[in-house]
Amino acid sequence: MKRKYEYMVNDKKVEREVNYIPFRYIFAFMITILEICAIISTVFLLCYFVPYFYIAAFITEIFCVISIVSSNDNPDYKVPWLLVVLILPIVGFMIYFLFYRRTLKRKYIKRQKEIDKRKYEKDDTEERVLLRRESQEARAQANMIMKISNAHLFKNTKQEYFKSGEDMHASMLYDLENAQKFIYMEYFIIEEGKLWNSVLHILKQKARDGVEVRVVYDDIGCMSTLPGNYAKILAKDGIMATPFSRMKGGADSEFNNRNHRKITVIDGYIGYTGGINLADEYINEIEKFGHWKDTAIRLEGEAVWELTRLFLNDYSISVKKLPEEREDLYSSHRKVEENGYIIPFGDGPRPLYDRNVGKSIIQAMLYSSKKYMYITTPYLIIDNELCQSIENAALRGIDVRIVVPHIPDKKFVFGMTKSTYARLIGAGVRIYEYKPGFIHAKMYLSDDEYAMIGTINLDYRSLVHHFENGVWMYKTDSIKDIKADIEDTIEKSIEIKKENLKTNLFTRFIRAIVRIFAPLL
Repeated sequence: MKRKYEYMVNDKKVEREVNYIPFRYIFAFMITILEICAIISTVFLLCYFVPYFYIAAFITEIFCVISIVSSNDNPDYKVPWLLVVLILPIVGFMIYFLFYRRTLKRKYIKRQKEIDKRKYEKDDTEERVLLRRESQEARAQANMIMKISNAHLFKNTKQEYFKSGEDMHASMLYDLENAQKFIYMEYFIIEEGKLWNSVLHILKQKARDGVEVRVVYDDIGCMSTLPGNYAKILAKDGIMATPFSRMKGGADSEFNNRNHRKITVIDGYIGYTGGINLADEYINEIEKFGHWKDTAIRLEGEAVWELTRLFLNDYSISVKKLPEEREDLYSSHRKVEENGYIIPFGDGPRPLYDRNVGKSIIQAMLYSSKKYMYITTPYLIIDNELCQSIENAALRGIDVRIVVPHIPDKKFVFGMTKSTYARLIGAGVRIYEYKPGFIHAKMYLSDDEYAMIGTINLDYRSLVHHFENGVWMYKTDSIKDIKADIEDTIEKSIEIKKENLKTNLFTRFIRAIVRIFAPLL
């Protein structure tokens, strides 16, 4: 099922064919809707025809309210659910039972226990001691990250920062061409075009040469960009691929817990991550929302082990049979001398992660900032806790700057982003919109010492629901490059002032409603 559309490439019109949403996704959506309707209709009929059944329904509604209020969930998440349950009799508590749960499916939890037995072992003692000598504050921050993400602390890992998808693309192709043992790639979105086709050409050749090639792509993320049977298509060329959390239809958490990670691992020693998906807008080969600003980082050294582990986790919970273990997955035969400390980490839903890793790191960086905190994010839809952390930093006199897009990819979501402007600016936060177009980079930088780059946006999907990953850095050589790029990005952006925030009553009302229900979106 294909459709054609035209787009601009270097001032030339190009026609392209893309997939409609494959039928199996449409079927899954229909199954989900039918299941929801059937469950709610059954309860309505029982209330109408069965004497006193409505009393049981009323008691159930009270139980839902008590359950929500007494839960350990974020209050911002509780409020909209309380409104749903109380405003929509019967329907409200049925929706609660169907969609409130945000934890991972049992089959994934069971498989994760098997995967954990294969986790690499690393003694962090030496790195911790050295970090403690440099900074007790940095050591405390690193300890927190390691505990809540089950990751490790690394030194001696070379970093190369890419300020654009175009730069990363060229470097990645070179490294892929030189792969000798295995290539692992995991992305939220893969779309046929110049970027993916150039990568795929190398993957096919490497698979023919005996290199182990594995690919993970998110099933919903790619539902309109790849055929529904794409894993089988790749298998014909010797590439072992799997969609993550294949959509089958069901009124549960299937639409949550998506895999938003972006990871490439080559021979267990070279790794890439950042905001860049494998689609042409990420390298500005096509223009959708003005200039697409994105970033990535290349790691070379032992810190890549953590990216390897994250990939194998996601691949293994998506296939029926665990892949065979390799002795060279976590190779340390090459040493790299480099300054600073690195923790590549994962984030995701409960119970794999008991706490919101990305949010915790951002808050820790805000608390420890003494001079400035710079943030770039495509969305700014945050809970009260994180909003207060940002405000408090600004109120302490920290120069807090946040860069968001000027040309949005989703106007409705952009309206939600704008609804936070007044509160943050009122506390002294400086907000900028990237004038040339859309900024998709997710970067956090503090005091020339701390930085985080990865896949974590400032929105509920990213901070709570999705599988994410990032790289925390302390006094690494790449931090100066990240700072220079953010400062250049700010120079190209429009600062939002108080006088720019005036809106009519209707817009303010709509934004207020949207903010209430934002945690459910």
